[in-house]
Amino acid sequence: MRTSIGELLDVTIAVNGVQRSATVAARRLLSDFLRHDLGLTGTHVGCEHGVCGCCTVLMDGEPVRSCLMLAATADGHGVTTVEGLTETNGTLGPVQRAFMECHGLQCGFCTPGFLTTVTALLAANPDPSESEILDGISGNLCRCTGYQNIRAAVRRAADLLASSAPPGRPRGPVANPSDDAGGRSASVGGDGAL
Repeated sequence: MRTSIGELLDVTIAVNGVQRSATVAARRLLSDFLRHDLGLTGTHVGCEHGVCGCCTVLMDGEPVRSCLMLAATADGHGVTTVEGLTETNGTLGPVQRAFMECHGLQCGFCTPGFLTTVTALLAANPDPSESEILDGISGNLCRCTGYQNIRAAVRRAADLLASSAPPGRPRGPVANPSDDAGGRSASVGGDGAL
């Protein structure tokens, strides 16, 4: 089907563990789909060039820049936004809690991108060194904090995750929500964002 806005495509994306189906313009950015079509405004759009990291979400557990990705590209995948990082009971997840405890945010505009990036970092590397932390957050820009408290928050989040992880169970988001017996991603929770 063709319209004046271009080709329309049907997509189904597991967003924060919930299957969402929609018809989108072929050129619709994932960030716009999440914010405007689904109302998940926790994903921020800063530079719109993929430089600042504010729009970072997790696709199948890996950080991606939603301002550079078409919504159609996420068809059939799992996407976790900052809203999906809360615990199932609606309380803050460990990474969110660590950022709050360590004052790892000021204005908060960059925070959703840092939270998703750090979630992926700690899922891949549960005990990162200082240089691995710096490398892990190097793709995200903050104009307020000077990064000292963000680095402290990453360390605190690693400690929180280590103290709460059952022995033998991996931490972090499930790459594909269907991998979990309940059909929900381990990172899925309530609708609240930090």
